[in-house]
Amino acid sequence: MTPTSISVHLVEVLEDEALTVQDLARGARMQPEWVVTHVEAGVFQPCAGGAAAEWRFTTTTLQRARRIAQLEHSFDADPQLAALAADLMEEVAVLRQRLQRNI
Repeated sequence: MTPTSISVHLVEVLEDEALTVQDLARGARMQPEWVVTHVEAGVFQPCAGGAAAEWRFTTTTLQRARRIAQLEHSFDADPQLAALAADLMEEVAVLRQRLQRNI
């Protein structure tokens, strides 16, 4: 047998509160200004930091940001409406998990 070449990718393991504004924006495929606007509107809550340059976000916020960005893009939704839809989608997922555990 001939040895196979395996490409190894190094992955940086981030703490759950390690995402910066730039990281969150990049993960959601949006601009950093989009993140700042959404924090100011109350759509996202930084878990740490006072000024925007110091804000830190969790990976859960990244998932939420991706969902909201997609809703805004797909349906031309207002940020508050997209956040409400994301909240409802998350609640439905939690309820489905509970239902599966009880079946």
